[in-house]
Order: sequence, then C-alpha cells, then structure tokens
Amino acid sequence: MNEIVDEKLNIEDMIYEIRGKQVMLDSDLAKLYKCKNGTKEINQAVKNNLLKFPERFSWVLTDEETFYLRSKLLTTNYSKMSRTNHRVFTEQGVAMLATILKSKIAIDVTIGIMDAFVTMRHYIGSNLNRLSNIESKVIEHDKNIKILQDSFNKLEENREINEIYFNGKIYDAYSKIKDIFQESTNELIIIDRYTDKTILDMIKDLKCKVVLITSKKSKLTKLDIEKYNSTYNNLIIIYDDTYHDRYFIIDKNKIYHSGNSVNHIGYRKSSINILKDSKIKEIIINDIDKLISTYKM
Repeated sequence: MNEIVDEKLNIEDMIYEIRGKQVMLDSDLAKLYKCKNGTKEINQAVKNNLLKFPERFSWVLTDEETFYLRSKLLTTNYSKMSRTNHRVFTEQGVAMLATILKSKIAIDVTIGIMDAFVTMRHYIGSNLNRLSNIESKVIEHDKNIKILQDSFNKLEENREINEIYFNGKIYDAYSKIKDIFQESTNELIIIDRYTDKTILDMIKDLKCKVVLITSKKSKLTKLDIEKYNSTYNNLIIIYDDTYHDRYFIIDKNKIYHSGNSVNHIGYRKSSINILKDSKIKEIIINDIDKLISTYKM
C-alpha cells in the first residue's frame, strides 16, 4: 500500500491535456496498475470491451498529437514515449478501465487517480479567468502581428524596383547585381549573351546552383569555365543565342530584367527592373525549363 501512496504523489504529473481534455497515457496506467504485460494488458482490455470505451473515454493519439506530447516530454521523461502512438484515457475512461481489470491494486490506484483529476480541475478552474485574459491578449497580439506582416507583404509585392545607372556608376551597378544574385537560395539562372569572366567573380561565393545561358561567341572561354568549376563547381553553362535581353531569374520565382550585360553595366545609361507581370514571368520560366531539359550538359 505504501508503494501505491508513493505513486499517487506523482499522478498529477502524469495527466496531460489533449483535445481540451485531461488524459493519462496507457503506459503510465500500466505502471500504476502493476500490469505484468505493460500496455499490452491495458490495450487488450480495451479491445475486448470496445463498446465500453467510446472516443470520449479513450482514443489512440494521432501522429500530430504524438509529436505534441513528445515535445512536452522532451525535457521531462521522453523515454516513456513508445515507437507506436499511445492510447490515452480520460477520467471516465480510467474509471471504466478499473472496473474491467478488477484487481485490488487497480481499484486502490484508481481512487488516487480520481483525486488527482479533481485536483487538476480545481487548479485549472481557479486560474481559468487569468488564463483567459492572457489568451485574449496573446490572440490580440497575434492579430496585430498578422496585420503588420500582411502590410509588409503588400508593400514588398508592390515595391517597384527600377534602378537607373548613368555613365560612370560602374560600382553601384556592379554592387546592385551582386545583391540580386545573393537573393537566390536554390538556383540562379543568368541569361546574358555577352558575358565574360566578370560573371565568375560575382557568383563564386553563392551557395546555390548557377545556370548561365550565353552565346558561344561570349568572352567566357571553355578554359575559364573549366578552371572555375575545378574550384567552385556550382556553374552550368548552356549555349543559346535566342535571347537578346538580359535576365536574372531567382529560384524560378523572381525575374529581373537588365538593359545591359553584366560586364558593361554602368558604362552606359541602362536600367535594372523587376518583372511584375505574372504571365510574362510564366512564359519566360516555362521557356527556360524547356531549354534546360533539352540541352545536353
């Protein structure tokens, strides 16, 4: 009986809130009831009496609920989580389980469990108003954050990038293009027929794949490419003369148009702007996909 009393002291720590209800794990009940076969005995009892355990009494945790519970137990007792999803029992489910197991220890322990559930209800009830006020403030705070975030997103969507460079603003233009390239996280596609080794200096520190579509008549030699890829190995070259304009495609999502080639930007009056028309973007990206898929690299 002393062992039972000792277990009672920890019962409140074994009660969790899931689906808005206070529940206990099958593994904890098996431990408290001293089941020789552990959770197998608990779950077999339920299986043999399914009609006595409607879902409001007991259910098997979903994967999402299991993940949530694991996160709660991570700093307490992660080891109690099995590889399969646990069955949980509400207060009524625990009471029903005790009547089925019919052992004296189950009856004695169940009394302690009922007391623990009552204690937890009183605790929650006494703090309900305070928690509700906090929850309301959190909800209001979240709504305000969402309003701000939506506003920022709209500003970003509507932001027109239209950089104009006049003669002599070579570094400003060069720096702007480097900033654009660094927006890529997965893939950067550069379309520039007249490129040279300047492009290699601009992409060498990028952490993404780079596809350069250029002309065989460009100033970028095969030896330049071989030596570059022997060190950085992030560049794929496609030779194609069908594009006249220069484009920088960021993760197949954002497209910049440049009035001049990278190696000449800033030497003459030119501009860099972002394409906003979704149909034009779709046409360009689809065309690039076809080109990449048919090109033998």
